[in-house]
Amino acid sequence: MIPTPLTWLYAPGDRPHIVSKALTCGADVVIVDLEDAVAPDRKEYARTATAERLSDPQPVPVHVRVNALDGPLAGADLDAVAALPGVGGLRLPKVVSPAQITRLAERLAPAGGGAPPLYALLESALGVEHAYPIAAAHPALRGIALGEADLRADLGIRDDAGLDWSRSRVIVAARAAGLNPPPQSVHPDTRDLNGLAASCAHGRTLGFLGRAAIHPRQLPIIERAYLPTEQELEEAETVVKAAAVEPGAQALPDGRFIDAAVVAAAQRTLSLARRR
Repeated sequence: MIPTPLTWLYAPGDRPHIVSKALTCGADVVIVDLEDAVAPDRKEYARTATAERLSDPQPVPVHVRVNALDGPLAGADLDAVAALPGVGGLRLPKVVSPAQITRLAERLAPAGGGAPPLYALLESALGVEHAYPIAAAHPALRGIALGEADLRADLGIRDDAGLDWSRSRVIVAARAAGLNPPPQSVHPDTRDLNGLAASCAHGRTLGFLGRAAIHPRQLPIIERAYLPTEQELEEAETVVKAAAVEPGAQALPDGRFIDAAVVAAAQRTLSLARRR
């Protein structure tokens, strides 16, 4: 069983040497970016270089973020990379409707097969409003997440707390559609590791799982924040052992009440800890 990713590292598609380094940094998934990280005059080179780099299987899962689906570049991006052996998924920016996902999945599905795994980024008020229909649009869609920089601009938000409602909405939509909890959006200050840790701790309380990064130094901070603490592991082990002895609802000696939902949460905690 492949562990749920906790770290997603972006690398610009027009810098193949950085992509190669990213593949060795320990990220669970590397995202080669053809969109925001690439200047307009380097889009074609980024596409060509990415297609060449991903023409063979890679040592870690690699996703490609193509350009916006409603723009002039996405078609060429998809034609160049969607079917490559080294591409494990496609990240779709600025998604606003389930119809975009359905059309793309049907376009990419080969005869007798399925579309590659798709991941939708919701980066506008309209995208957040349609979070659940997008999340449930097609079996090929494996995850949704926020693009917070664009969302801030769209909503006119200046304080980070102003994004919490949108964050919670996307988390609920993902789970309601049977998807994994979303990863957090990137922390843009690559040197502010204390701020990153605090932000990850807050994101974990909201229900995120893992986070996207833009620099390798952010990876261990993210992983540490999202792995269970020793205390959480001890509590989870106590719950699972008690449930194995006496199935059903019960009170533990320390006064905690447990039932099936508590046991399921404890099992998830232990499963996550096995990544270590």
